[in-house]
Amino acid sequence: MTEVTDFQSKTCAWEARADLLVLGSGVAGLTAALRAQELGLRVLVVTKAAVSDGNTRWAQGGVAVVLDGEHDEGDSVARHVEDTLTAGAGLCEPDAVEAILHAGPRSVAWLREAGARFDPGASGLLARTREGGHSAFRVIHAGGDATGAEVERTLVAEATGRRLPVLEGHIAVDALLTPVGDVAGVTVLDANGVPGLLRAPAVLLATGGLGQLYQATSNPEIATGDGLALALRAGAQAADLEFVQFHPTVLYTPGARGRCPLVTEAVRGEGAVLIDGAGASVMQGVHPLGDLAPRDVVSAAITRRAAEAPGGVDDHVFLDATGVSAFDRRFPTVYAACRAIGVDPEKEPIPVTPAAHFACGGVVAGTDGRTGVRGLYAAGEVARTGLHGANRLASNSLLEGLVTGTAVADSVVADLAAGLLADPKQARAPRPRPVPIAERDALQRAMSRYAAIGRDAEGLSVLGSVLDLSTKDSQLGTHRDVEDAALALVAQALIAAAARRTESRGCHVRSDFPQRDDASWQRSQLIRLSPSGQPVLADPVEAMGVA
Repeated sequence: MTEVTDFQSKTCAWEARADLLVLGSGVAGLTAALRAQELGLRVLVVTKAAVSDGNTRWAQGGVAVVLDGEHDEGDSVARHVEDTLTAGAGLCEPDAVEAILHAGPRSVAWLREAGARFDPGASGLLARTREGGHSAFRVIHAGGDATGAEVERTLVAEATGRRLPVLEGHIAVDALLTPVGDVAGVTVLDANGVPGLLRAPAVLLATGGLGQLYQATSNPEIATGDGLALALRAGAQAADLEFVQFHPTVLYTPGARGRCPLVTEAVRGEGAVLIDGAGASVMQGVHPLGDLAPRDVVSAAITRRAAEAPGGVDDHVFLDATGVSAFDRRFPTVYAACRAIGVDPEKEPIPVTPAAHFACGGVVAGTDGRTGVRGLYAAGEVARTGLHGANRLASNSLLEGLVTGTAVADSVVADLAAGLLADPKQARAPRPRPVPIAERDALQRAMSRYAAIGRDAEGLSVLGSVLDLSTKDSQLGTHRDVEDAALALVAQALIAAAARRTESRGCHVRSDFPQRDDASWQRSQLIRLSPSGQPVLADPVEAMGVA
């Protein structure tokens, strides 16, 4: 490392170099980093918290995959593809779905070889469960309901054993750009706000989602959309940002804020049912799959039922899992969270409510991780590969991270060998400039009120005004500043997309346009930044039939 003139006009900073910078240490980031290291690249992983503090470890349900010789009779990858396309409500890219799901068994085999221990079932085969939207029992799990924790444990142990360089406590601020707009590094801040430069011909965004846009979420505090904001500022396009999946069942506690304990969908897969405050079924007659309907359907049904205030309960419903045998052993994480608030799920229904869970959209990227900006790659939740469409099928995300993480490493090696990537020496940090920073509490309250489940033109307009009033221009000098600036930018982009899409589809529910409109809207919306830094719709207006 060497001292250099910094990008925030402070006294000095440090600089480091690598072949590949990986921003994020979840399933996609660590998989890519390990694969790239195997292929001989100098890799540096950068994470703004500790290496194991990403969203991956909070995933409960499992990995959706059809394994050779370990699947339901009649199940197949083709059926998994069909279920994914159905859940995606017409906006999945079939080629991407095929590519990722067919590569799934190979990626899971690699993870098991690295030491991941999934729960055993009968006859020595892996145990499998079923979740919403799946037509078969194909979700493998670990620790009952701690699959993400086992995946993260395995990857972190592998990274530690291989001495993979990891820079903890550093947040990426902006991309380093060459004169022609290629990405060749990033600027970062350490925990004390000290700036640095990281140069590399390839930068992978694996920074996760944006759940902290909302008051209640299943995501950790670090899920603030930083990678998406960085990509937009670097000239990349995003798509499907209006589709934020709300998990139907997080543990309800009055006035809960921030990350709420998840009640995995697998609980319903084992027979639990949703009931309202009066004890009536929530999902009866709503969808052919009942309590195992796709998540957007279940979340919307819960929201509608709670609004009716049956039994005097207007802000949550209940999950009756009293018929699930050995609940404490099958779902130890959920059991412990319930007991912590004084609920015994083996004897009484669990209070649950929807909360922001997964961003179906993100930086437009191929299944190979390449984006529209040379040198910039994206994988995992921050990427929009076309797998999820308008609504993610349960437990497809860990699989996507494994598959696309591996593919990105291969892409970087190929691009370097072909001489396609820029010389990092030619890249420069952007000039420091004030950017809009949101007052987080006001933003979260407004987003939860006007851009959660059920939106309309009036509310989205109010939301835009609230956001304008709650932001101020400031330099990015701390981690919190970078996060709040990202939240402001991502919220603006989401609002623009949600206001334009005048229909209801998947996770995007418009109360003023309640019907799905395939004639006008069976397409994704692209978003980029204008020269002034404002999110604008990049797809042609003519596509909507407007002059």
